[in-house]
Amino acid sequence: MRRLQSIAFVLLMLSSTGCGFYSFTGASIPEHLGTVAIPLVEDNTIATVVSMDNQLTTLLIDRFVRQTRLSLETTESEADALLTVTISRYDNMPTSVSGNEQATRNRVSITVSVKYQDQVQNKELLNRTFSASEEYDPFNPSQEETAAFAALEKIAEDIFTAATSNW
Repeated sequence: MRRLQSIAFVLLMLSSTGCGFYSFTGASIPEHLGTVAIPLVEDNTIATVVSMDNQLTTLLIDRFVRQTRLSLETTESEADALLTVTISRYDNMPTSVSGNEQATRNRVSITVSVKYQDQVQNKELLNRTFSASEEYDPFNPSQEETAAFAALEKIAEDIFTAATSNW
């Protein structure tokens, strides 16, 4: 009898719906949102790494479209939700220096500003900044780009989590 009650309780919990959509990724999307527009990220930095705007845009589209039920809308004014992102800061600084005052490790730090708007209910869902950093070996110049893209990956994940969490 207890087992039957436990099964009934689990089925009841699984069948009950909240005020939003929940996926196995933990994403919670309000039910009235079906589309999202994610325009090209604006890069306001003078970083030596090119295409950070394209990279971050791709990462965000991947998360919002592939990990939720939202579909991508290319016309901003027609989308139910609008996610706008600006890369506002890019720093590349040494974190470790050798005895002859030469950098042995560098850190790339990136900061972005994010606005996530519910255009159906004209409500701001998220408005904040996100930052991430990664270290690399300055003796291998190509690693700066790898470190920058790894930091963007962290930022994209943080944005997605903050925008889709109902905490």
